[in-house]
Amino acid sequence: MKEKINLFWFRRDLRITDNHGLYRALAAGKPVLPVFIFDTTILNDLEDDDSRVEFITDQVKSLQEEFERHNSTLWIYHGKPLNAFKRLWVEYEVEAVYSNTDYEPDARERDEQVAAFLKAHQVEFHAYKDQVIFHQNDILKNDGKPYTVFTPYKKKWLEEFGKLELEAYPSQKLLNGLLKTEPLKAVALRDLGFRRGGLKFPSKEIDPKLLENYAANRDFPARNGTTHLGIHLRFGTLSIRSLTKKAVQHSEVFLNELIWRNFYADILWHFPHVAKRSFKPAYDYIPWINSEKDFARWCEGTTGYPLVDAGMRQLNETGYMHNRVRMVTASFLCKHLLIDWRWGEAYFAGKLLDYELASNNGGWQWAAGTGCDAAPYFRVFNPTLQTQKFDPEFSYIRRWVPEFDGFGYPQPMVEHKMARQRAIDTYKKALASD
Repeated sequence: MKEKINLFWFRRDLRITDNHGLYRALAAGKPVLPVFIFDTTILNDLEDDDSRVEFITDQVKSLQEEFERHNSTLWIYHGKPLNAFKRLWVEYEVEAVYSNTDYEPDARERDEQVAAFLKAHQVEFHAYKDQVIFHQNDILKNDGKPYTVFTPYKKKWLEEFGKLELEAYPSQKLLNGLLKTEPLKAVALRDLGFRRGGLKFPSKEIDPKLLENYAANRDFPARNGTTHLGIHLRFGTLSIRSLTKKAVQHSEVFLNELIWRNFYADILWHFPHVAKRSFKPAYDYIPWINSEKDFARWCEGTTGYPLVDAGMRQLNETGYMHNRVRMVTASFLCKHLLIDWRWGEAYFAGKLLDYELASNNGGWQWAAGTGCDAAPYFRVFNPTLQTQKFDPEFSYIRRWVPEFDGFGYPQPMVEHKMARQRAIDTYKKALASD
């Protein structure tokens, strides 16, 4: 008889410390074999120099090395998750699989398939809340319906948070519960068909002084005023619980940003149609111009609007864009150029190191005016005024568009006043016809 074991399936939680699902697995009493799957369903759609795969591979290697120090290993599979569990079921006597909940529609479908297979073989599947403070039905209106407007959601979130003992899960203290086994071969990028992308990954260290000055600095892209922690939240290399505690101690405004992230995760959970369609169905009837030529100029940062161009060039070169500039560039694409927000969302999804479906989708639908709690469609960012307010010395712009005040810089591809009115008229007509 083979020894009965439990599995812990790493996904968006690539850390050992304060990992809810890992803690539950280790505390359950059976030896635990950690598992990571390089999902080809996702990888096959990526460029071979996608730096996010490099980041994940580095984190997986670190996990594997840590488990080997405890005479265990990390079981790694390259392929489809369901096939991985079919193989694990043959190789091991598995009692239960532990994981942390993922809220994206494709991930939910994946987990349902895996859970159905496991159930058919009398193996339990457990998923725990780990990447947000509240999830699923934790934050609901008094009538039991989900919130679709941020301000009352935030009020309820803070009310519930005030009652909460923000519990950490000391999974790092239970590693003696790992299955004792021989090390397995590490996986290199080339084994997956990828190569290093050359982008720099930000630190996951949290600077209290930066948080204390966050409210004053966060809107100015030339300043070092934001945390750059998005990639660590996206892949779970940083605990949302520890970060929330830091926010409570040092910055109410940064805490507000974490609540926005939680809000968009809840929207995606309750309204999964937003992944492909407008939150408000009427906005699916906007007759976008969708000029491929205009889209290409936006992508490469040659629109003639320096703040927009600086943001796009920063994104293309670093895999990051300042949040204030994200709003300006998104608004410009949807409102000035009348290009479908889904084009821009997909471009960001391919470039951002910190890409997260819920937040990316929520931000784009906010900018386009198609989402929940969105800015009214007649609110159109003026890139020139945004520059005057948030980059008055052109420090950010000169960093990314050094030629902007020279003869080689292009004229604006569209005039703001005309474009603004065209967007308002187009939206108004589409909503009236619907």
